[in-house]
Amino acid sequence: MHNNHITAFHSDNTAGASPAIAQALLEAASGIQLPYGADTYYQSVEQQLKDIFETDLSLFLVPTGTAANALSLATITPPWGATLCHPDSHINHDECGAPGFFNPGSKLITVPGADTKLDPQALAWQAQQKQGDVHSVQPSSVSISQTTETGSIYQLQEINAIGEICAEQGLALHMDGARFANALVSLNCSAAAMTWQAGVKVLSLGATKNGALGVDAIVLFDQTLAQEMAFRRKRSGHLMSKMRLFSAQMEAYLKDDLWLHNARHANAMAARLAQGLSHIDGIELLSSSASNILFLRFPEATIQGLLQQGFGFYYDRWDNGVVRLVTSYAHQPEQIDCFVSAARQIG
Repeated sequence: MHNNHITAFHSDNTAGASPAIAQALLEAASGIQLPYGADTYYQSVEQQLKDIFETDLSLFLVPTGTAANALSLATITPPWGATLCHPDSHINHDECGAPGFFNPGSKLITVPGADTKLDPQALAWQAQQKQGDVHSVQPSSVSISQTTETGSIYQLQEINAIGEICAEQGLALHMDGARFANALVSLNCSAAAMTWQAGVKVLSLGATKNGALGVDAIVLFDQTLAQEMAFRRKRSGHLMSKMRLFSAQMEAYLKDDLWLHNARHANAMAARLAQGLSHIDGIELLSSSASNILFLRFPEATIQGLLQQGFGFYYDRWDNGVVRLVTSYAHQPEQIDCFVSAARQIG
């Protein structure tokens, strides 16, 4: 039984594939293409990304965001190195130790900051700890999430400040861009300004949460890392034989700005949801989000009532009564309004 009538807000990856991406996948499934990334789609994607980011780069497609993050960090962090990240980052909180699995001996060291963003002063302090001490892991890389796990977004000046600290301390900067497009359209800046121009060396560019069926990209702005990344991807089992099924998705994702359109729509649906729910007594918006993730506090009766009506979302994972709602490219305004109306009636 397909529960297509249920409106789910668990995550943006509950939605399937955008029609254009599904069609591209179908077309790529027939005919003959060279394997392991030598297909024509892959070459096209690399050129698309060079145009989007306005620079030369190296591309490595993988099936999951966890692989993208872990391989990226392994490539820029020695086995005796540490990656500095926020306590609530995906790599620290939701990847089951993958960074350490892909790079045994390396370590994650958390650095605090408001709104799930690294505090530059705290980062600068932590980056200088134990430098040159042979008894300790060495600060080697920094990872920031754009958008963050709570839907907040690093402003360009914040990324630049972190990039400057990385340059001063000799740290490689990685960006977890699982929801990169949502941040990009929210800031309304260039992809270059949000990445390599601010000091980002490696980007995990997500597509799965924004309309692809399942593909993420590792984008290397520092191309000296490309050979090591190629071997690490193969060794870890992420060099796909029929890579065309992944590159065809990414080509369609980037074509005609589909990725930006999808992200704008998802962000707009979250804004509509926040606007509607903020006027209901007993519901508290816990953070202002400029992307597609909302955290709210609901009365228990509201939570149970909405669940009984068939709405889906995560709750109580963070604190009692705290609900996370994530909108996607597939949500329609009437679904948003239906959820708000149901919450109002219960309240």
